Amino acid sequence: MRIAGCCGPSFLLSSMSLRLRNLSYVLVAVGVVLPGGGASAAYTAGERSAYRFVFAPAFASAPARDRWHPTGSAPSPSEPSRGDRVARIALSEVGVPYVWGGESQSGFDCSGLVRFAYLHVGISLPHSSYALYRMGTPVSRSRLEPGDVLFFRGLGHVGLYVGGGRMVHAPQTGEAVEAVDLSEGYGASFVAARRIVAR
Repeated sequence: MRIAGCCGPSFLLSSMSLRLRNLSYVLVAVGVVLPGGGASAAYTAGERSAYRFVFAPAFASAPARDRWHPTGSAPSPSEPSRGDRVARIALSEVGVPYVWGGESQSGFDCSGLVRFAYLHVGISLPHSSYALYRMGTPVSRSRLEPGDVLFFRGLGHVGLYVGGGRMVHAPQTGEAVEAVDLSEGYGASFVAARRIVAR
């Protein structure tokens, strides 16, 4: 017997595929399944939290090639790069209060957050936005990668690029570490970017 119209085999397969894909989106958003297809145990609690609260809202509108990685770049079959790890570490500190001169989980200033994240991958950086500008190599805004250090307001403020057109930073007294879209606010005061880690 011939099955035609909306109930044909191709429709049923397409419908099943769509339902499975939508289910996987939900699982990613709540941290049960994470980018790369691995179990949630492969990521730290901070990384799961960062992905769930920072990236999940933009998940549906992201290009397909960006959807399965919390920093917005395609997943690698090998270990994540140091830049990716730096971005994840900094994102795990979202919500920690701004403290002038701080570089620990009790409080960060802008360059203190950058220093903290890089120390966790074995790289010691100065606790100064101006000194950071002398580190690494320059990179254009159009070629940013996770872990790149971003400079704003005449080098007076820094953040870390995390992919997807976003950065994480410690803004100012009275606020807390946050992830923001570079198409808004701080993007207008962007000065330069430096790449500390060679890919």
